[in-house]
Amino acid sequence: MARSIDIKAHDGGSFTGYLAEPAAGKGSAKGGPGILVIQEIFGVNKVMRDICDGLAAQGYVALCPDLFWRQQPGIDITDQTKEEWDQAFKLFGGFNLDLGIEDLKSSLAVLRKLPGVGGKVGTVGYCLGGRLAYLMACRSDVDAAVGFYGVMLQDHLDEAKNIRHPLMLHCATEDKFTPKEAQAKIAEALKAWPLITRYDYVGNDHAFARVGGEHYDKAAADLANQRTMDFFRKHLG
Repeated sequence: MARSIDIKAHDGGSFTGYLAEPAAGKGSAKGGPGILVIQEIFGVNKVMRDICDGLAAQGYVALCPDLFWRQQPGIDITDQTKEEWDQAFKLFGGFNLDLGIEDLKSSLAVLRKLPGVGGKVGTVGYCLGGRLAYLMACRSDVDAAVGFYGVMLQDHLDEAKNIRHPLMLHCATEDKFTPKEAQAKIAEALKAWPLITRYDYVGNDHAFARVGGEHYDKAAADLANQRTMDFFRKHLG
């Protein structure tokens, strides 16, 4: 079952989130884990909604909040045209990272209180969302976090010392948005932290797990998705 819910921002106003819940009888009587899904630069589009629906089918309560609401609510575009890419990059350029984290914390608090959530809560993000998933591991009480090809992680390596719960990162070795030098810097800085697990996907480009995308690689996506679900089962219960 899927629906839209309202989320109150910490500084006033509200925004929406796409909520997918397990079918009746799928979870336990006390509720199960929740997962906060963090959007790419294309908004809460079909790709994000499908991810939420897929998680709900596996027994998780999944919530994907609209993080572009401060610029333009309801962004729902694809990666199929230049015009949409231009719009996506404009939104990315205007995105306030710190306010985005606060909006995710507000969303996390709402998710924890939903009737169907009786256990721990994790987060998974893609692209911009991968960066935010890393920062949520650094700045929030999320129980487990997964980032797919997060951008600009090299700008936040000093925050890794704040991580208190498990974090998994899926990294594409040919990521056009993360130069080789930055990849090496990230790998070197994070290898000392036992709560962080990194996987390199050799030969893959950015967004290798985005179904329908130019660089989609089913084998790599399936592997990353399986590792993600095993990770959540282990750390969320």
